[in-house]
Amino acid sequence: MSIRNSVKAIIIDNDKILLTKNKDDWGIFYLLPSGGQEKFEDMHEALRRECYEEISCDIKIKDIRFVRDYIGQRHEFAELDSGTHQIEYMFECSLADNAIACNGTIPDGAQIGVEWIPLSQLSDIRIYPSVLKEVICKDGTFENKIYLSAVN
Repeated sequence: MSIRNSVKAIIIDNDKILLTKNKDDWGIFYLLPSGGQEKFEDMHEALRRECYEEISCDIKIKDIRFVRDYIGQRHEFAELDSGTHQIEYMFECSLADNAIACNGTIPDGAQIGVEWIPLSQLSDIRIYPSVLKEVICKDGTFENKIYLSAVN
């Protein structure tokens, strides 16, 4: 089994967070714009490519905020994802000047759109990883931790 690197963009503006909107058998869920790092691609290149594919926007990348182990066999989707081990690197980002987010040119399979969700409603939605509800504050700041557990 190999370990996959995944990069994720945390884009907050005017007390809202930009998420991809997705649909599965259980309904609507949200994700950070994100994807896998390809061979010979640095994390910033991967994040820019993934954001363009999913939200049709160039981004400005700031500091890394969180690192998370995703170990499928310990997750709520263990039956579907037990062979997956992924290291997720979450960067604080902003949209490039004059960029307007929309469904990208190569959206993920379950992706049906993009949506700005008020931070005050983050705890009310189905979002993955769910630990984001605990580490992103309603004022757009972040909890003072870097490593997030493999469970949430």
